[in-house]
Amino acid sequence: MKKLLLVLAAIVLLACGQNERGKASGPEFAAKPPEGGKEYVFAIHPLHNPAHLFEVYGPLMDYLNRNIPGTVFRLEASRNYEEYEKKLYARQFDFALPNPYQTLNSLSRGYHVIAKMGDDYKFTGIILVRRDSGIKQISDLKGKKVSYPAKTALAATMMPQYYFQTHGLDVNRDIENLYVGSQESSIMNVYLGDTAAGVTWPLPWEAFQKDHPDKARELELKWETAPLINNGVVVRDDVPEQLARRVAQLLDTLHTSDEGKAILARMPLSRFELADDQRYRLIEDFLHKFSQTVRPLDKP
Repeated sequence: MKKLLLVLAAIVLLACGQNERGKASGPEFAAKPPEGGKEYVFAIHPLHNPAHLFEVYGPLMDYLNRNIPGTVFRLEASRNYEEYEKKLYARQFDFALPNPYQTLNSLSRGYHVIAKMGDDYKFTGIILVRRDSGIKQISDLKGKKVSYPAKTALAATMMPQYYFQTHGLDVNRDIENLYVGSQESSIMNVYLGDTAAGVTWPLPWEAFQKDHPDKARELELKWETAPLINNGVVVRDDVPEQLARRVAQLLDTLHTSDEGKAILARMPLSRFELADDQRYRLIEDFLHKFSQTVRPLDKP
C-alpha cells in the first residue's frame, strides 16, 4: 500500500506541474478508493499541494475505511482555495476539513460541524523573512512585497493582515500583497527572494522544516499572531447521522492508539476532538473586526 501511495503521489506531482516555487496547475486530485461499499468524498482544504496532502491524509482515509465496513471514503484535494471553496459551497463534498472561515460559511450550505482539529494554540499566522534580509521591524516591510497562499486563508492571510494593520503597517497602501496559491508557494517566494516576507501557519512551516531543512535554515519566523480556533470537520446534511457520528467518534479517539498517533504525527497534530456549529460562531467576531479594519470580505 505504501508503494502505491508513493506512485500515485508522484503521478499527481507531475500532473500538477509542481516547480520549486510550489505553484501548481492542473486538475484537482482525488485518491482512487478500493472497490465495494458506498462512496463518500472527504475533501481537505489546500493545506499542502495535492501530492503531499495525499501522503499526509491518505492513511486517515485508510483508517476510516477499515473501521467502517461497507463504506468507502475517497480523499479529494483541490488545486487551490478558489476551486476548493467553489466545490464546498456547491455541496459537492460529503465530509470536509475546511479552515475556520470556510467552516463558518459552509453552515449556510447545509453542512454541520462534527469535530475539529485540536491544538488551537497552533492556529496562528506566522510571518517568515530571510535571515539575511535585514528586516528587523514591521515598518521595514513598507514598499515591499508579501506573499500569502490565498485571500480566504484565515491563519495564513487574514490573521497576519490584521496583525500588520494593527501594528502600524497599512496593508492596502504600504505593501504589495501577492496571493500565490499555496502554503508552500508562499514560503518559497520569500526563500527565493521574490517577496520580502512570506506568510503561512505553523503546520506547513513545520512540514517545510522537515522536508527542506537547508532552505528552512535560511528563513526565520519573525512575527506570530494570536491564535484562533483550529480547522473544523463538517458533514453534509444528507449523510446518514449514524455514519457522521461514527466518523466523529473515530476522529475523537484517534490519539488513543499507536496507529492513530502515527497518522496524527504526519499532520502534525496531537488529536482531533468533538465539536459543533456553535464553536465556530466566534469566528464572526474576528471577521467583523477584519472587515472593518483591513478590507471588506467578498461574499462566498
